[in-house]
Amino acid sequence: MADSTGQEPTEPGHTGAVAADPYDRMAWRDLYARSAALRELAAELAARHAHTTDLLADAFLAAYLAAPRVREAAEMAPSRLFNREVVAELAASPGFAALRRETAGDPYAAALAVLAEAPALRLLLDRTEPVREAADRAAEARRSAGRPARTAGETARQAGATAGALGAGATSADGAAGPASAPAAPAGQAASRAEAAARQALEAATPGIRAAARTATAQAVRVTREEAALMRAWGVGHGELERMPYEERARLAERLRTGRLARWAELIGRFRQMADGERARKVENATGELIGVTLGDDLSRVLPSELAHLGLPELRAVFAARYAAGELMLYDSRGEQTTGQGAVIACVDTSHSMYEEGPGGITREAWSKACALALLDQARHARRDFVGILFSAADKLQVFRFPAGRPAPVERVLEFAETFLGGGTSYQRPLSAAAALLAEEFDTAARGRGDIVLITDDECGVTEQWTREWQEARHRLGFRLFGLAVGAPTATASGSVLEALCDNLRPIEDLTDVRAATDLFRLI
Repeated sequence: MADSTGQEPTEPGHTGAVAADPYDRMAWRDLYARSAALRELAAELAARHAHTTDLLADAFLAAYLAAPRVREAAEMAPSRLFNREVVAELAASPGFAALRRETAGDPYAAALAVLAEAPALRLLLDRTEPVREAADRAAEARRSAGRPARTAGETARQAGATAGALGAGATSADGAAGPASAPAAPAGQAASRAEAAARQALEAATPGIRAAARTATAQAVRVTREEAALMRAWGVGHGELERMPYEERARLAERLRTGRLARWAELIGRFRQMADGERARKVENATGELIGVTLGDDLSRVLPSELAHLGLPELRAVFAARYAAGELMLYDSRGEQTTGQGAVIACVDTSHSMYEEGPGGITREAWSKACALALLDQARHARRDFVGILFSAADKLQVFRFPAGRPAPVERVLEFAETFLGGGTSYQRPLSAAAALLAEEFDTAARGRGDIVLITDDECGVTEQWTREWQEARHRLGFRLFGLAVGAPTATASGSVLEALCDNLRPIEDLTDVRAATDLFRLI
């Protein structure tokens, strides 16, 4: 029977198991409207089970809210008690705290967690259909129990109106109000029995719900961590992700998961971590690689033990005398010039042979691109321009510029990483292009001492005329050339072209070892 508003009465209690304000629920509705994957999941589940969209909303809010609170069972509508039990078990799962470290406050990550939980929830819903049917029967019984009471109330109001017209004793004489309320008692008893049966069914299903919730949470933790690690590997920071529109972030995640270099995200991440560590350990103002201790008067390289003498008044005179005599103990280094101020330029060979795999199935291209992306980080950390030059044969060259004063667009970084030219190998054109870029920077911004890193797996000849022009440019601009021979030990042999061109040359044989390029990140 409809109520005074003309609508069928609903069951009492909340339909959402997670307490949330309207703004938080708006975040769910907004994300739901923009996520085709969520809508497809909701439609699939709703076609087979009742109240599943509410369950998905609760799972989202539990992952998204800063301090989620699961409502008490007494606050819930009977038909949603199953949802409440599932969400309570999700929140109690051992991995839930780890999940929330990835999802709290991040609607995209929370939605990703819901989608990751879907297989376990789908299986759970299929297995517990009788439990939810019992809950629905209890809800319907409670609604039915309310109908006689409302009928009795309406009858009493009508009787009261009649009594007012005919006289105060008419109601008791007719006895209309008493019999009208009699059906309410059996209906209420039926509702109580249905609710008790629903509670028993839910209690019996609780161990299975708990196991499914733990499986769902573990899967969500794995998926959200993998995506977070994937983003970090490609240099996409958490703040940048939070500012990124949902559709753009979803497209980026899909591209990173399925792109040509997606298999090597872990390698890229290790390169960047290694470079970060080397920056943290780098000795400022030291030239080249530290090899020991020497004597001198360079206060920028004084050992801490010497500086400690300044803290003792009786030894300050000794320190001053040793300083005057040039006999202070200093860090000794060798091999390289002071870190450059010009651009960092990575010339990456993309000839056909770079497809070749090394140990662990890692291709030469993957190692080279991972190293180049770490060099991009290195340049940005030092506020230096970065240029990526992809080359192969003399007629194949592509240049990617990343100025220090501007953000590095993720799409452009991915384009640089995924581009492969194919063909043969020529050193002259990429190195000439790099020297021209450094000359342009020197002439327009008066910045010299740039660094060029040539990463190749082949050796090729250069002309005498080109070599003379190259040496002239290097003398004028003061840049350095580092060479990395990937899987090509003969290219680093004495008398090779690379050995003659490079200030610093090293072979890379084990493609699983990012430490092979460690000192490169100390020097640049």
